[in-house]
This record gives sequence, C-alpha cells and structure tokens, in this order.
Amino acid sequence: MANQTIPGTLQQKEFLGHPVGLYILFFTELWERFSYYGMRAILVLYIISEAKAGPLGGLGWTNEDALALYGWYTMMVYVMSIPGGLLADRLLGQKKTVMLGGFLLCAGHGILAVEALWAFYTGLVLIVLGVGGLKPNISTMVGGLYKEGDIRRDMGFTIFYIGINIGAFMAGLIVGYVGEVIGWHYGFGLAGIGMLLGQLVFIGGQKYLKGVGDYVEPAKIEGSTKSKPLTKVEKDRVIVLLLSFLIIVVFWGAFEQAGGLMNIYAKEKINRMFMGYEIPASWFQSANPLFIMIFGTVVASFWIMIKRKNKEASSLFKMAIGTIIMGSGFLLMSGAALQADAADSGKAAMFWLVGAYLLHTLGELCASPVALSFITKLAPVKYASLMMGLYFAATGFGNKIAGLVGEAAQSAGELEIFTGIFVFCALFGVLLLAFLKKLKDLTHGVEDAEGLEEIPKPEAAEN
Repeated sequence: MANQTIPGTLQQKEFLGHPVGLYILFFTELWERFSYYGMRAILVLYIISEAKAGPLGGLGWTNEDALALYGWYTMMVYVMSIPGGLLADRLLGQKKTVMLGGFLLCAGHGILAVEALWAFYTGLVLIVLGVGGLKPNISTMVGGLYKEGDIRRDMGFTIFYIGINIGAFMAGLIVGYVGEVIGWHYGFGLAGIGMLLGQLVFIGGQKYLKGVGDYVEPAKIEGSTKSKPLTKVEKDRVIVLLLSFLIIVVFWGAFEQAGGLMNIYAKEKINRMFMGYEIPASWFQSANPLFIMIFGTVVASFWIMIKRKNKEASSLFKMAIGTIIMGSGFLLMSGAALQADAADSGKAAMFWLVGAYLLHTLGELCASPVALSFITKLAPVKYASLMMGLYFAATGFGNKIAGLVGEAAQSAGELEIFTGIFVFCALFGVLLLAFLKKLKDLTHGVEDAEGLEEIPKPEAAEN
C-alpha cells in the first residue's frame, strides 16, 4: 500500500463508516482550500483592477500580464509538490511535512494582507512553498487510512474532496465579497484566517492520525525496503501512473480556465444582474464547489454501484469519461460567446456560465478524486509521496497551459478558444478509451479485487 505505515499501528476508530482520521484531514484541507481558493478568486481581479489609492486599488496590469502571472503562480504551487513529496519520503514523513507546509501557508496568506508590492510577491512565494509541502502529503495520508483492496477508499477520497470544495465554496462567496466590495487586502487577510483554522484542526487531531504519515525507517515499511529494486509489476504500474499524468495535464489545462479566462469573462461579458443586484464576478467561483457538494457522493455511489454489477468502472475509464464531460462544458461557453457577440450589450446570460460549471463539476468528480485514489493504489511504497507530488506537478503544468490558453484568447477570441478546448478534450477522451485495455493491463489487476469483500462494520468513534 502506498503510504508510510508501521505494521500493526493502523487501527482507526470509525465514524459514519470511515476512520475518524479522515474527518481530521477533511477539515484541515477544508480550511486550507478556503484560504487558497479565496485568494485565487480575487487574485486576477485584483491584478487587473485600476491602480488607485484606497482599499479597492489594484495593480493596474493588463489582462494578458495578469493571466501570465496567474499561470506561472498556479503552476509553481503544484510543481513544488515534487520537492514536498521527496521531503516527506526521505526525511520528515508526510505528517510533519504537512505541518511545515501549514505554517508556511499561514505566513504567506498573512503577508498578502499587507498593502505593499514586496508583500504581494513574498506572500505568493510562501504560499507556493506551503502548498508544495501540504498538498501531496495530506492526500497520501488519506490513502494511508485504508487497507489494500478496501472498496471504501474511493468514497473516502470523494468525502475528502467534498471537504476541499466546502472550503472553496465559502471562499468564493465570503473572501470574494470582502475583496471586491470592501478591499482586496482585507480579502487576502480573511483567507489567512482560514488557513490558521486549518492548521489548528490538524494540530488538535493528531491522536486520530497515529501510525499514518509518520516517517518510518525503510526496514520497517510494510512489505518493502527503500533500497530494494522495483519489481516488473511495480515498474508497469509506475509507467501507467506516468501516462495517467498526461490525462491530468490535459484535464486541468482546460478546467483551470475557471480562475483566469472564465473569471475575467464573467466580469466583462456576462450579464450578472439578478433581481436588481449585480452579482460579484468572484461569486461564480463558488458554483463548482457548490455542485461538488450536491453531486459528490451521488457520483461516487453511482460508480460503486457500477463496480458491484461487474461493469466497467476502472479509474482510467472514469478519468476518460470525466475529461469528455468536462470538455463539453466549453460548448456552453461557445454559446455564451456567440450570444455576447450578437447582443447589443456585448454580454451573455448567466445560465451559460453556470451550465458550463455544472458540466465541469461532473467531469471533475469522475476524474479528480479517482486520480488521487489511483495513485495510492499503484505507487510503490518508497515513492508514495513522490508520485503524489508528480500528480500535483502535472496539475501545475495544466494550470500553466490554462494561463497560456487564456492569454491566447485575448487575441484569438473566446469563441475560437472555447470551441477548440471542447474539440481537443473530446478527442483526447475518446483516444484514451481506445487504449483503455492496454493501459489496464499495466496495472496488473490492482483494482480487480475491490468490492469482492464485505465493507468492515463501522465502529463508534471515541473521543
């Protein structure tokens, strides 16, 4: 199993059918994502706002320059997961690296609240380092809560994923409103308070995470030593993981238009009037996490039902379907672009944007939490956090591509960009389905036994 676990220590008390430790990680990540997505919701809007005195004064950059910085920043946030994973695997363990990343994030978000250019850049750097330490390792710890072959693992990751999106939902509404209406740096400061709450949850919940994510000497790791060469099966599984990262690059390269191009599009070309009130552009960033909270367990339960009926429900299949569904959301954005071009006001109706976010969400629920779980199933023990780091690095490269595509849209036109994204995602998903059997062969049946055993009976949690 791809986690740092000492044999015999994984005896987790359970609540609602899952280890209590899952809910500690759930709330830690909820508040960390509140801070990250709160800052993300207003970052580009702050950068392109007019440079003027007062709390609503921004940097006054062009859309192109703002999207370029957004691309680099969001890429580096996830690329730093590679050294973050190595630090956990080689020196500190996952738990201590998460703790370190949390402290860096508290400092970074706090510094962003200072109204100075040096604080802006310093805060971004500290957030990049902090996410690199926290993000890959807390996700790997979720996998470490479950035994090999436990069918609850995918559902556990989906529950964890819902926690991420509760934080993101609150962030878009609360931090977005405070930033756009009261002052940008007040919004950044509020995001920092969220990160502090997450860090306190993680510190206080250590008793429920005993034996999960601790650094273990190589000879004590279950079923492996770190000096032992990879077997043929392990090598094949690493190959399929690396190939799956290509899916991640494509998926997030399209999906992450949300924080950049689609965020600016919502501000400039969507009619945001509702019952006499103009909805802040940043509030649309909460549509995706809201839909995830509504449909998260529904989608996860659907795939469990399909699996138990012995129908195709492999992780790679879900990722292919998810890419196609997510790409379809850009067809609606093409419709928005056509309407905006034809309208005298130059603006499109909100339902196009909301519908696009709905399809993006359904695609994400098929692909993203499944990908996290997939890594913990296939990654060799000694490369557990590193492979999770590579996953988030792939996410980072996807974010950079998203920024480049957003920049291109400023000259090529939104209609052409939105339509092109749809066509590419659809073709890529179909190509993946065509090679599905060969890719599954490389996993050597790692998912075949899931669902064949009864789910363990839940135990009551003890405080």
